[in-house]
Amino acid sequence: MHESFRPRRSALFLPASNGRAIEKARGLAADVVILDLEDAVAAEAKAGAREAAVAAADEGFGARQCVIRVNADDPYDLAAAAASKADSVLAPKVRNAADVARYRAALGGKPLWVMIETCEAIGRLQDIADAGAAGLVLGGNDLALELGARPGAERAWLAPVQAMMLAAARSRGAIALDGVCNDFSDDARLRVECDAAAAMGYDGKSLIHPRQIDICNAAFSPGEADIAWASKVRDAFAGSDGGVIQVEGKMVEALHLVQAERILGMAK
Repeated sequence: MHESFRPRRSALFLPASNGRAIEKARGLAADVVILDLEDAVAAEAKAGAREAAVAAADEGFGARQCVIRVNADDPYDLAAAAASKADSVLAPKVRNAADVARYRAALGGKPLWVMIETCEAIGRLQDIADAGAAGLVLGGNDLALELGARPGAERAWLAPVQAMMLAAARSRGAIALDGVCNDFSDDARLRVECDAAAAMGYDGKSLIHPRQIDICNAAFSPGEADIAWASKVRDAFAGSDGGVIQVEGKMVEALHLVQAERILGMAK
C-alpha cells in the first residue's frame, strides 16, 4: 500500500501492561495500535510494560500500524522503542523544535510522532513540523488543563488549535490525528467529533476504547458519494487534455484530480 494512502482512521491507545488487551487488539479493526507506556501505566508497572510493548511490537499487529508512546525523555523507553519493530514512536508533551530534535536523535531514524498538548507547543507548531515530526497527535485533555478550559462536551475552544495543528502537519506532509473522546459510552458525541475532524481534513482520531473504532473508521472513510464523485473526476480527466473541465456542470481543475486520486486510493 502506498504510504500516502495508508489508513490511520482509528488509533487505539492500549496500556502496554495489559497483555489481554494487546492480544485482543490483533483482531480489532483499528488502523493503528498505540502501546502506551505513559499515562495508562502505573509507575511501578512501567519497566514490565516496556518489555511487554517491545515484545508485542516485535510480534506485530498484521496490517495495523504499531506505535509505542514513551514517557517524556525516558532514556530506557527511548532505547527500547528505537530497537523494537514498532513503526513509530510517540513522544508526549513536546513543546518545541529542540524537543523534536532530541527525540529524533535518540530514535536513530525511527519515525517520531509527537503529542501536541502544551500551550508552548501551540505557539510553535510550524517549528515542530519543520523539525521533522512525522505525525502530530492532538492531546486535548492536557491542553485543556494548561489552558484552564472548562471540561465538558463542547469543543468549540479547540477548533482554532485543530486548524493550526493540521496546517502545520500538512505543510510538511505529516500525519494529523485528532484527540480522544473521553466518554466512550457517548456514541453521538463521538460521531460529532469524528465528523468535524474528518471534514477539516484530519487523517483520523485517537481512541481509548475498542467500541469507538467502528464509528471512527466510518467517519474517516470515503463515502459512496465521495467515491462516485472521485471516479467521475478521474475518468473525465483521463479523456481530456487537462486544464479546467466540467463534471456534472461544475468546474474542476487539476487540484480536484489530486483530491479524487486520494479518495480513490483511500477507498482501495
